[in-house]
Amino acid sequence: MVETPTLMMLVRLLLRVTWLLLLLLLLAAAPAGSWEACTELLPLDLLQRALPPPGPEDTPTQVQIVQSRGSRGLRLVDAAVTALSFPASQIFIHCHMFPAEFSLVATFKAPRLREKENEFIFSIVEEGSDLVLLGLRMSRNRLQLMVRSSGSTGHSRLTFQEVGLDDNHWHTVALAVTGPYATLTVDCGLPVELKQLQPFPSSLSTAGSQVFVGSRGRPRSRYSGLLRQLLLLPGSDATPRLCPSEDPHLVDMSVPQVLRPGPVPVDPCGPAYRYEAETWVTLGTRPPCSAAKEGQLWFNALKKDLLVCSGRTGTWTSLLQKADRLDYVEDYQDLYTPSETFDVELFSIQSQGLFMAAANRDSRSGSGIYRWTDGSFQLYQNISTREARAWKHFTIDEEVFLAVANSREAEPQLSVIYRWQRRRRRFVQHQTLQTHSAVDWEAFSIQQQHFLVVANHRRANDSNHNIHSVLYWWNRTTELFEENQTLSTSGAYDVEFFSVGSFHFLAVANTFNGVSTLISSHIYVWSEGSFHLFQEIPTFGATDWESFQVDGRYFLVVANSQKVWQHGPSVYNINSTVYELNTLTRTFIPFQDLLTHSAVDWEFFTVGEGNFLVVANSHDGTSYSLNSVVYRLLLPVTH
Repeated sequence: MVETPTLMMLVRLLLRVTWLLLLLLLLAAAPAGSWEACTELLPLDLLQRALPPPGPEDTPTQVQIVQSRGSRGLRLVDAAVTALSFPASQIFIHCHMFPAEFSLVATFKAPRLREKENEFIFSIVEEGSDLVLLGLRMSRNRLQLMVRSSGSTGHSRLTFQEVGLDDNHWHTVALAVTGPYATLTVDCGLPVELKQLQPFPSSLSTAGSQVFVGSRGRPRSRYSGLLRQLLLLPGSDATPRLCPSEDPHLVDMSVPQVLRPGPVPVDPCGPAYRYEAETWVTLGTRPPCSAAKEGQLWFNALKKDLLVCSGRTGTWTSLLQKADRLDYVEDYQDLYTPSETFDVELFSIQSQGLFMAAANRDSRSGSGIYRWTDGSFQLYQNISTREARAWKHFTIDEEVFLAVANSREAEPQLSVIYRWQRRRRRFVQHQTLQTHSAVDWEAFSIQQQHFLVVANHRRANDSNHNIHSVLYWWNRTTELFEENQTLSTSGAYDVEFFSVGSFHFLAVANTFNGVSTLISSHIYVWSEGSFHLFQEIPTFGATDWESFQVDGRYFLVVANSQKVWQHGPSVYNINSTVYELNTLTRTFIPFQDLLTHSAVDWEFFTVGEGNFLVVANSHDGTSYSLNSVVYRLLLPVTH
């Protein structure tokens, strides 16, 4: 029989052996040690993992995709500092210790930072205390790695000076940490190595922490530039995998799909990213177009064209609509009028559309007002006129008026002003004015005062062409025109108002003085409340003045109709003249003579960048069936 003490010792020994065996079994069945689990991490694409998860299509995104200098990057919207974040436990699954040896690879484009301004590219933040465990941040011309010191709330900082990364250009950096050494390689250049006082901590726990991309979880820390890739490679120096490279500024190891070349991917179940593009305009000769220049603009100053680079095809594509050109004019609509028509006036009325007033000679049928309807002019209203020669449309205080120049030789000779009545949507008679074979009206405003001038051609009773034309002034109290000034004219046929800077002019086309058409037409200038003679220009039966401006230069062109001297033969094939204002002599001087055939009207117009003049020829001495001519104005380019 065994003694009790000996039995107790045997029992204790058996228990120890049993515990030892159990411990050996547990160790054999357990995974590799914690240091082995922490070194088994694969390369981690932090940017791809941090992208917002799928959600409703109408969910507003806090991330922008920006195309800049041919490459895409992500930008956080203001205050969206938590948009690119995830729990650290998603990547540190078997071991919550951050690897003691690692590389960080980042491709980004940073704007110029202000002094003492810090922006985080990447950080791991402890959720409970809001302390940064590890962070990569930028400041002006610096890149800094922050690591929480063991057993304290302070940080050790490893700062690379004068790196020149905040210059608004793309850069790819690789930061490798091994023991006490940290090596920074920028754009595959020469590496810069720093030695720390203490090695990187081998027991930096990430338990209960959050990974932030582009911030440290606070608005002030938000990275304001573009981020293209961000990789964590445990236990290795990534530089040999990056360099050398054909484009060291943009070395793509692992770039999210949304940032790769081609159309922006659309996930029907995911968020709709906001897409923008930054671009620069290149001047000068044709620059190269390649994939790296995708979206770049080039302004072709010679052809005045703006083009964009299509990187996939290597071609430049115009962004501007081609300028309109006057190639030809074709018939669009034949408009029947009941009698000979001397003039048409086009105008618009708000909310009513486009109108045209035709001045018809026959007093019995009157003159028609046409309205643009379904792609053509249709008769809208007929107005009683007396050998109408011209219509003039004008507005005063949002009221719409039409003045007709009646030329029928009967006493009293009255021309009429009509006003648009909104309720009836018709023109109604507003005022009558005594005129003498009136052939033209001109309406204008000077210093918020409204004027109307009539070109009186001759008296009906004695056929005297030397007669005054009259300037009328609008009385706001009576809402009627009153006589303001008379101008001495000889067979006046046209009145043209124009302005040059702060100066206002009236050009009167004098046609006949009772003896000859070789008389002077007059240009008046407004001064001290009335018009004064500015210049006399010899003309031959002048029937029209047309003023126009091109590139800061001021022109007048006169339509000369015929040479008549007493009882001699009439000459219809004569020059009409373009005049230009000479600012030194302060006179209009001849610019160019153009052969015309009893010209009765000029019109200036533009098509695209082209400037044109068209003349209405009426008679060459034998026929009234003549071609009218369109001229293009070509001026030398001045520098």
